[in-house]
Amino acid sequence: MNRRLFLGRLGAGAALAMLGPGCRTVSGPAAAAGGVQPIRGSWISIWWDDRRHAYWNDACLGFTAEQWQQAVKDVAELGFEYLVLLAIAKGGKAFYDTPLLPKLEMACPDPIEALLKGGDKYGVKFFLSSDWYAEWDERALLDASRMACRFQMMEEIAARYSRHRSFYGWYWPNEACLTPYFTESFIRHVNQCSAEARRLTPKARTLTAPYGTHQAVADDRFVRQLEMLDVDVIAYQDEVGCLRMDAARSAECFARLRQAHDRVPQRALWADVETFAWEGPPNRQTSPLIPAPFERVQAQLEAVSPYVDKILIYQYQGLMNRPGTRAFAGHPDSTRLYTDYVAWLKRSGASRLRRRT
Repeated sequence: MNRRLFLGRLGAGAALAMLGPGCRTVSGPAAAAGGVQPIRGSWISIWWDDRRHAYWNDACLGFTAEQWQQAVKDVAELGFEYLVLLAIAKGGKAFYDTPLLPKLEMACPDPIEALLKGGDKYGVKFFLSSDWYAEWDERALLDASRMACRFQMMEEIAARYSRHRSFYGWYWPNEACLTPYFTESFIRHVNQCSAEARRLTPKARTLTAPYGTHQAVADDRFVRQLEMLDVDVIAYQDEVGCLRMDAARSAECFARLRQAHDRVPQRALWADVETFAWEGPPNRQTSPLIPAPFERVQAQLEAVSPYVDKILIYQYQGLMNRPGTRAFAGHPDSTRLYTDYVAWLKRSGASRLRRRT
């Protein structure tokens, strides 16, 4: 299960005051600076096969290579360092040429190549997905035939794209639900994927983004699992967009996660902040995602900043657009979320904006 499928099923300051003295002793990078961290990166998709991406799916299918590169330039100018590609195939169709699946019909013959060229040019690092060969079910984790197809796709992706400077790492999209622990099958799955990634691309980093964050614990069992889990970055979903937490609860949960990760410093602790709301009934695949009000997003950033190493969002694409961009894709209100965020960056002194060239 992962958040991308889970979506269909289903005052930070006050929170800090509620925590005990031990929880308020934090080691995240924002704590020392006394500020709120800016967004460092986002997920990005080429296509997704349900209505949650309805406001940008068609536009992205029509993107040229130049527009995909413009999309990367737009986030680079906003100070983003990372983009996480959600999938390399979906709905039984691949986004690149492979003998395993038919290719999705798109205006750009190779959007992955275009994205990575944009990353090379504008200094954005990509985590590339390892999936989706087939729809998610329990077999996706350890079924031998599914694993063989996944590893073949990874080998193809590495052969085609790892020459790019922007090929920074891999993203394992078969994400875990904390209950409050990782399942043994998820740990084995991640460890097998990471071993294959090291074989193909020894210098690449690895990332996954669990949900169930509202159930996070920091006990010895969870710490032992972090030690066993062979992944460089864990970007926990803040679940505010999914309505499982508010910002205050998010602060409590990330404080607990910080305590656990401080005991296993080789596992970087990042946040996956949900910047979406719902046009229709929440948590349904038939309900399009729309931009959340910036006031809510700001509270989410404030909540996680004292505890995490970096903040990613789900997501910029479709929910934030630079006014006048040649790569517009998404809800009409997405320009407002963009301009509200830029105004906040300038007010807060956290700005990492780059001059457009």
